[in-house]
Amino acid sequence: MNYTHAFSLFALFAGAIGSTCLEAQESVQPALEHTREEFNLIVTAPYEQAFPLFGAYEERKWATGFNPQFIHPSPARDQPWMVFTTESDGMSSIWTNTAFDPATGHVQYIYFAKDTMVTLIDIHLAKAGAAETHVSVVYERTALCPEGNEQVTQHARDDGNRGNAWAEMINGYLAKVRPVPDAPK
Repeated sequence: MNYTHAFSLFALFAGAIGSTCLEAQESVQPALEHTREEFNLIVTAPYEQAFPLFGAYEERKWATGFNPQFIHPSPARDQPWMVFTTESDGMSSIWTNTAFDPATGHVQYIYFAKDTMVTLIDIHLAKAGAAETHVSVVYERTALCPEGNEQVTQHARDDGNRGNAWAEMINGYLAKVRPVPDAPK
C-alpha cells in the first residue's frame, strides 16, 4: 500500500469515527456487534461487461438510490483508492475502495458511518461461461459504539438477502442496454 494513501485514509477515517464512540469505549460498555453475511448471484453478461458494474461510478447505473459523491478521483471514475460519500436513510458514510482489479476479479470497499459502524464489502467475480459471471459478496459490519449494535444487526439481516435484489437490478439494467438483434429479413 502506498504510504501516502494509507496516511490519508487513516486521517480521513479517524475523523469519521468521531470522539463520541471513542470516549464511550473508555468506560465499561457492552460488547460491540460484528457480523458477516455472504451471498452469491449470477450476472447474465460476460465477465468483461459485468466487472465494471461493481465500481461505484458504474454501479449508479443499476443500483436504485446509490448516488456516490466523489472526492477522489476528479473527474469521477472507477479505480483503486477512489473515495466518495453517500447518504442513505439519513446516514452519511465515507467510502474508499481498497481493491478494484479486473485481472483477479476482486473489488473491495470499506465505509464508515460516523459514530455507528464500519462496513467491509468484499466482492469476487469469476467467469461462469461465455455469457455469465458468478459474483460472491461478503458484508462484514462492526459497531463503533453500543448505540451502533442495533443498526449493525439490522443491516446484517438485510445483507444476507441482497443477492436476489442485486441480480434483479443488474440483470434488469443489462437487459435494457443490450443491443436489440436485427429482425429477420
